[in-house]
Amino acid sequence: HIDMLHGFENETRPLNGYEKNTLLPIIVRGLSNRTGAANAVSNVHICISLRNNGYKVTEVRIRKIINHIRIHGLVTCLIASGKGYYRAENRQEVVDYIESLKGRENAIKAVRMALEKQIGQEV
Repeated sequence: HIDMLHGFENETRPLNGYEKNTLLPIIVRGLSNRTGAANAVSNVHICISLRNNGYKVTEVRIRKIINHIRIHGLVTCLIASGKGYYRAENRQEVVDYIESLKGRENAIKAVRMALEKQIGQEV
């Protein structure tokens, strides 16, 4: 499947019916109320809260669900920090986060290119 990463098939497989129909709406509702960094919620907290309420979920799949939420705009301007996920309070927060994402993209690309060079492979 195109969404899956080699070596991370379980982590990157598409959302299943339970995740999409049961967990996704709960997480969307919860994140919608988390505006501002002071109200950030961590992956671990989300996972524990859901498990304490009888839901079956892992931190890895929470990340996948949140990725789905972000890509499909189900909670607008959802950003992340070391403290967790939250909705940006203003445009500048989103702009700064976009710059951070660009830096991470470039860092990953630099590692890939260095490894390709080390094994003498052109892609």
